[in-house]
Amino acid sequence: QMQLVESGGGLVQPGGSLRLSCAAVGFTLDYYAIGWFRQAPGKEREGISCIKSTGSPRNYLDSVKGRFTISRDNDANTVYLQMDSLKPEDTAVYYCAGAPYYCSSDATDQYLELWGQGTQVTVSS
Repeated sequence: QMQLVESGGGLVQPGGSLRLSCAAVGFTLDYYAIGWFRQAPGKEREGISCIKSTGSPRNYLDSVKGRFTISRDNDANTVYLQMDSLKPEDTAVYYCAGAPYYCSSDATDQYLELWGQGTQVTVSS
């Protein structure tokens, strides 16, 4: 069964860092583009960034530019989201989602065929 599995979330103080992982289970990630998304309580899910199968990242959400970095390691079958200088407003459930050769950071995009279950990130002192 093909799955995306997120991990790495947790509680962190403002200004801290976390690295989220999105692991592909049951298939190879090589030809998949993967996006990171988040959903805060009471808000719509929003796209953060997407990374193509070639490793090229797409534009970042304005509010995370310069703080978050998306990357991938195809040998590890994993996509990462490095999050630095975290703020309380970054608190959300973080999801990864993807499709073959199709990079999208639109959370409503019907072509995103695989979604992970999400990992909670809480930024609080």
